[in-house]
Amino acid sequence: MSRTLTATFLALAFVLAAAASALAQQRPLQTEDPEVIGAGRIMFETGIDYKRDVYLPVSGLRGNHVTVPAFGLSLGVSSIAEIQVDWGIYQKLNITERVAGAPLAHLLQTDGISTDDLGDIHIGAKVRLLSETARRPAIGSWFSTRLPNAGNESGLGKDVQDFSSALTIGKTVQSVRVVANIGLLMIGRPTEAVAQDDLLIYSLSVARAISPAAELVGEFAGRANFADIVTPGAEDRGLLRFGARYTRSGVRLDGGIMIGLTSRDPEIGVTGGLTWVFNAFRVP
Repeated sequence: MSRTLTATFLALAFVLAAAASALAQQRPLQTEDPEVIGAGRIMFETGIDYKRDVYLPVSGLRGNHVTVPAFGLSLGVSSIAEIQVDWGIYQKLNITERVAGAPLAHLLQTDGISTDDLGDIHIGAKVRLLSETARRPAIGSWFSTRLPNAGNESGLGKDVQDFSSALTIGKTVQSVRVVANIGLLMIGRPTEAVAQDDLLIYSLSVARAISPAAELVGEFAGRANFADIVTPGAEDRGLLRFGARYTRSGVRLDGGIMIGLTSRDPEIGVTGGLTWVFNAFRVP
């Protein structure tokens, strides 16, 4: 654990040590910026995520996980609000281990080598409550619902819904954009009807530019469960992301590395993709 925490601080320090101005959050970061994309604008994101040594405690599967494409769409419905849809359309797990005693292991329908399924759809919205000033950060509100598209027969889903909500805070200090989220995650229990786990979620990201077109970015995101009894799938988590973004002709390319900070997180992962923001319609 000490080695991964050291890696966290070194990577974030590396990002903070770069140069020039930052823009609002986009891939490969996941921390929600309180700033929205703007009225009548659409932000389209797509990419590929690969994670090594993923453990799914509900199904008891461990392996290497790929999502393709990781798709996102944000719709600016006003100058202060946007609607978001995120979907890892197809996911596959190459199984390296099946852990006995998992609560839903008896429902699995796999060949023991690999399993695949649709990804879960996340539908949410974000509202900017206060604009940023010289002395005050921008403040917003964000929420999202995860729909259970992936089934427990594949081991990649739980057939229950989750709900997340968070306060979003963002401030540009000289040439650095710093964004923080803190909120609540409510996870449905797949083994118990009308029951849920409530977790604290938090994240911190930084972004700086090294040229007019290129940025270095970093992020730490985690969650904490303070219950006396922690059910499978509701454990503490922590993940570090850092990477780079390059914008040309209105399209932003990105790449990043993920490092898990707990035994429940992937050992390491990589991500890459693109973002395109454009004016699509006029808001009445």
